[in-house]
Amino acid sequence: MVERSSKFLLIVVGSVCFMLILYQYVAPGVINFGSPHGYFTEEDEGDIFPTPDPHYVKKYYFPVRDLERTIDFQIKGEDVIVFLHIQKTGGTTFGRHLVQNVRLEVPCDCRPGQKKCTCYRPNRKETWLFSRFSTGWSCGLHADWTELTNCVPGVLNKKENKLKNQRKFYYITLLRDPVSRYLSEWRHVQRGATWKTSLHMCDGRTPTPEELPSCYEGSDWSGCTLQQFMDCPYNLANNRQVRMLADLSLVGCYNMSTVPEKKRAQLLLDSAKKNLRDMAFFGLTEYQRKTQFLFERTFRLRFIRPFMQYNSTRAAGVDLDNATVQRIEELNELDMELYDYARDLFQQRYQFTRQQERRQQRIKNHMQQSHQGLGLGVSLWPSHSRQSSASTPEDGEGEEREREEAEEGGRTEEAGNRLPTEDYMNQIINRW
Repeated sequence: MVERSSKFLLIVVGSVCFMLILYQYVAPGVINFGSPHGYFTEEDEGDIFPTPDPHYVKKYYFPVRDLERTIDFQIKGEDVIVFLHIQKTGGTTFGRHLVQNVRLEVPCDCRPGQKKCTCYRPNRKETWLFSRFSTGWSCGLHADWTELTNCVPGVLNKKENKLKNQRKFYYITLLRDPVSRYLSEWRHVQRGATWKTSLHMCDGRTPTPEELPSCYEGSDWSGCTLQQFMDCPYNLANNRQVRMLADLSLVGCYNMSTVPEKKRAQLLLDSAKKNLRDMAFFGLTEYQRKTQFLFERTFRLRFIRPFMQYNSTRAAGVDLDNATVQRIEELNELDMELYDYARDLFQQRYQFTRQQERRQQRIKNHMQQSHQGLGLGVSLWPSHSRQSSASTPEDGEGEEREREEAEEGGRTEEAGNRLPTEDYMNQIINRW
């Protein structure tokens, strides 16, 4: 009798263990044993992110304060993420990630048939996210930096019927290769898009028709050729990313006679670079997994499903001769320089953050070995103050960073002439 009971108990225990193992593989990340705050740890998630390129040549010098990005985002406090959505940069996909794919204590409520989701804080009915899919176009269709920074606080005060001055706003955005973005916008306009309901508010007013003439007559510009699109001198597609990230008040908004053309261009470019550099986070459309990685490490939030890289876009399907490509680059000269700057900063931030994590992992492993049996551990998510102090440059740190870059090995980006997108065929992880 005792032997039969023991066999039955063994079968039950074995079945339970088998189901737990199977559940972890079928639904990875749904349950998370031993991870504080419900976040993945390095051991939980495996390494699904591309290895930094050890041969990457830095173009710009950025101090540690520009590379280190770790925010103690208080979702139960007064912190708000503001997404600046630039047209045709993959912002719609990223915006959906924010409302549908972030692991939260109280997920956003997205209901079928509704364009917006309700993203409340866990402890009260106030939003922590200002974006197209959470608050709608509350500051105007595709509002730029100038509009958002002047509009967001007032809109939230009105929505929540409260006057709050202690909110912290964390601005984020996505950038894209200027030629690809320009072609994608042309194809979108060709299909009938206009964005004519955009406000373009600046210094308390909208631009006059003389300041911002239209490129077409009628209700839209559908069917326009690429040549027609390039020939319009008032086309807002030209250098759109610089204009939407710059402080337009510095150049008299849309009044072109206020500042000489060359000085205006330089002021806009410098302002866009500064605002981008000071943002809490920005990603690049051509680097989806790295964008996911940097967002997760910046805000200490995790996505449920990994980002995917889609290279088959409408822009990729346009055949162009070299002269046309050169013309588009000339029309977007400021955007080209901004993207070159942004890509270098993005790659350096990725390398820096990966190296910091590896350093923290080594410290953790060393401490566990030193205090084995004492039950002591080291967190992979140090406080902001500790990480900042640990990131302070010391003698020989530059040499250590170079050695770590050499250790990383294994390049995962394609060496394409125009779009350095990530190759994920070698990054397939069975658990996903």
